[in-house]
Amino acid sequence: MADSYLTSTIKQFEYYKLLGEKTFTQLNEEEFFRHYTNESNSIAIIVKHISGNMLSRWTNFLTEDGEKEWRNRDQEFINSFTSKNEVINYWEKGWNCLFEAIIPLTKNDLEKIVYIRNHGHTVVEAINRQLCHYSYHIGQLVFLGKMIKDKEWQTLSVAKGGSKAYNQSKFSKEKSRKHFTDDL
Repeated sequence: MADSYLTSTIKQFEYYKLLGEKTFTQLNEEEFFRHYTNESNSIAIIVKHISGNMLSRWTNFLTEDGEKEWRNRDQEFINSFTSKNEVINYWEKGWNCLFEAIIPLTKNDLEKIVYIRNHGHTVVEAINRQLCHYSYHIGQLVFLGKMIKDKEWQTLSVAKGGSKAYNQSKFSKEKSRKHFTDDL
């Protein structure tokens, strides 16, 4: 189970990264920075927060508290980017940090205790916490992208009205054991 957990987790993180990137490709420069209300976050701000969290949580993951002293979470909600390219580069920096931390993990690491703000988590719990946190925010990115693009939005999953054809395609194939992202 431990080996399949690590493999599945990595694939899940890759999937959510892909959803973000498929959203980014549909947006222009201005759309990355659009706010709908004074209290809402732009795509750029959400990326800044996700990546800031990743850099804090995954740097020296097994040996240091996941909330680093150098992290300034409040600043993550103030735009400091000047271009879409800067936002995407910071996104990549966060994801690279995450993958460099989790890819080398082994089943022997899964029950180790790591800390986030002095709260102990097994490695499994810490991974699950972050997977849920990132998927929550990436869902926000996708939702904002859909709102911004409206009728120009290119769906990232099964299109409205397309479930029957999608299911027919899936059920027309032999049963097999693989991760759902293998066909993306």
